[in-house]
Amino acid sequence: MDLTFLKPLYAGSGPFASLYLDLTRTTEDAAKAAELRWRARRGELAAQGAPEADLHALEAVVMEDLRDRRSEGLVAFATDGKVAYLRRMDRPPRAEQARCAPLPHVLPLLAELGERFPYLVVAVDRRGGKITCFAPADGPDAAADPPPQVVEVAGDEEYPIHKPKGGDWNQSRYQRAVEEAWKANARKVGRKVEALARRCGAELVILAGDPHARSAVLEELGENLLAHTVETDRGPDGAGMKAEVARILELKRAERIMRVAERFERELAAGRRAVTGLPATAEAAFGGRVESLLLDEDPNAPTRLWVGPRPHEIAASPDRLRELGVEEPAEERADAALIRAVAATDGDLTILPAITPQAELGVGAVLRY
Repeated sequence: MDLTFLKPLYAGSGPFASLYLDLTRTTEDAAKAAELRWRARRGELAAQGAPEADLHALEAVVMEDLRDRRSEGLVAFATDGKVAYLRRMDRPPRAEQARCAPLPHVLPLLAELGERFPYLVVAVDRRGGKITCFAPADGPDAAADPPPQVVEVAGDEEYPIHKPKGGDWNQSRYQRAVEEAWKANARKVGRKVEALARRCGAELVILAGDPHARSAVLEELGENLLAHTVETDRGPDGAGMKAEVARILELKRAERIMRVAERFERELAAGRRAVTGLPATAEAAFGGRVESLLLDEDPNAPTRLWVGPRPHEIAASPDRLRELGVEEPAEERADAALIRAVAATDGDLTILPAITPQAELGVGAVLRY
């Protein structure tokens, strides 16, 4: 998981007020209920010492959302009197949370977003096709994902499209012409798929529609993109196709997670570029050596680290930081401290689900060197 989008968030001086708020509206008085939930979370933040300016900044975005009915869930981090990051969601967060601490509590957000990557969904028929590009936006100003880009590709060959009925003395010639028209139209779709995949960095292509046309599309794809293309016999529209896309995406996410986990196991077994356990991982993060951080998704993890004002200032004990010149080390959640340090050095994160063998790990890392 790329953490680059979090970098601007950490430019704030702290403390950070972290808010995960349910804004669902399923009943007539839902807006009032959502406002009451915000009041409760606001009270929790105030009790934890959140600055009044941060509370005002959070209240402004919550009230705007309630007024405009813009989302079903909201995640926001405020510091220095402003909202430093805002994410509107089409569903409520898994759990409401309100936390004021030296660092933002980002792990629940990252778990909600999951492994994200650009991908294409392609529906092809005898006349052309439709390509839909899904590219997640994770920039500091990305309050929500942008709408997908839809590209309609009209084939150049319009006649003949349908094969003639049997008995025509020119049947074979017409059949060949029909098949060539199909292929020509599908090849045009394939060339457009290749171009769009390069432009948006697509890591997956889901290809649906006419089987003959799909084969022609595949002929136009380069080897690299072909290796990341999945065909489906589902109809290109409707609930069945949506469910199929969701299934394929979940498999792709699991594949990405397992690839990192397997590499971690190999490196650890060989005694090379991997560490496990909190002290060793913190030391590697301090040195900027973490390429991939592996964490369990545990919202109640009791483990803590000590941090200074700069991202790389992270250690298992306050004395270690004092030795490095940090005058007032602060105790913080281990996941929050590690994620900040790794994001600052362009590392990435893999959140391990409970079903993986490494789920008992707690914390570990694949190292750059």
